[in-house]
Amino acid sequence: MHPRNVWQAMSRPRFVSSAWPWRSAAYLLTGALTGAAALVTMVVMVVVGGVLAVVLVGLPLLVLVALSGLPVAWVERRRLRLIDRDPVSGRHRTPDVPGLRAWLATRLREQATWRELGHALLLAGLLWPADALVVACALLLPLSMAAAPLLMATAGGGRETKVLKLWTVTTWPAAWGVAVLGLLLLGLGCYVLGVAAGARAGLTRLLIASREGELGAQVVELTRSRSRLVDAFEAERRRIERDLHDGAQQRLVALTMALGLARLDAPPGPLAEQLARAHEEAGRALAELRELIHGIHPKVLADYGLEAAVTDAADRSAIPVDVALDLPGRLPQAVESAAYFVVCEALANVAKHSGADRVRVSGGVRDGRLFLRVRDDGRGGADASAGSGLTGLADRVAALDGRLTLSSPPGGPTLLLVEFPCESTEAAGRSA
Repeated sequence: MHPRNVWQAMSRPRFVSSAWPWRSAAYLLTGALTGAAALVTMVVMVVVGGVLAVVLVGLPLLVLVALSGLPVAWVERRRLRLIDRDPVSGRHRTPDVPGLRAWLATRLREQATWRELGHALLLAGLLWPADALVVACALLLPLSMAAAPLLMATAGGGRETKVLKLWTVTTWPAAWGVAVLGLLLLGLGCYVLGVAAGARAGLTRLLIASREGELGAQVVELTRSRSRLVDAFEAERRRIERDLHDGAQQRLVALTMALGLARLDAPPGPLAEQLARAHEEAGRALAELRELIHGIHPKVLADYGLEAAVTDAADRSAIPVDVALDLPGRLPQAVESAAYFVVCEALANVAKHSGADRVRVSGGVRDGRLFLRVRDDGRGGADASAGSGLTGLADRVAALDGRLTLSSPPGGPTLLLVEFPCESTEAAGRSA
């Protein structure tokens, strides 16, 4: 795996022989050129704009000076690719209305615009001379020392040569000694280039990278990945339910029928008693398997939707349940599944802890959101953080960008409110 930036590359033993020192040198050298060009351009615009501002003609140039950080930042983001392969976002807001006036107003109000202008001023006034100095000291000087024998053989006629224009070398041993020293300094200079380029890139990323845009992109990606995980989880639940229903359950049904027929045909005695016990055990196993399948993903939910599944859960509840749901049609599968299991867990908690005589489940879809309310007339005092099972359901609701709230004062009543963003599949089909 290749390093993604110069800092990672410097931790590897072959950094000097890799392309990263030359990428660092190219980054610093192009930085010096960019900074010098920015300095000249900005000085010219400020001078000309200041002179012409008396007659109001130079005001547009002064506005351009304020916006000069935009093209400089655009160049810097692309230069960063030389030593940092992680993308650098620089997302500016899109104006609400088209036109130059709206674009200028939007840019001049943005914090990113002024941050990029500050970076451009820093680059033009301070950073580019530092880039040039580092390249000269870490690369050009060692290379000129390493070239001492070549210069002595060519320009010096084999008799003498000047090293760095500071001292004169007149013997070949001295020339080769200077060359070896230059190579050693060149190896050290590779690391100096890497350190300088890494620090320079970090400063640039800090000033011009859109931190809000990067965080926003990460949040969007996390939301999408979480939604994909929920969908995959629900698809796997349905697959397991289908495999158990069509496979193991059918085999148990056939085994139960075969044991029942064998029990009828067997004469009274020990064999008939063993067949009877085996038949009863097979029946209990079949009942438990059906409960397991129902708990994984009830078939009524997959076939008929949330309202029918909640009604079925209410019929199986130990406490009388009134169901009043007004749904426009089928909802997204993940929403239906999460809503159904929230209702089932709520009914189970009511039966175990509340001492209620009656429960009411109501809800509907309004403004693109599904609202569910589970209200009981029990003693109250329920706490979602006390291990009632609602904490896990709250996490499941949150995975779909939903919200779960619980109100349970001592003495009751207890109200569980759940809401999901959703759109009925029938409405979605009509809109398509």
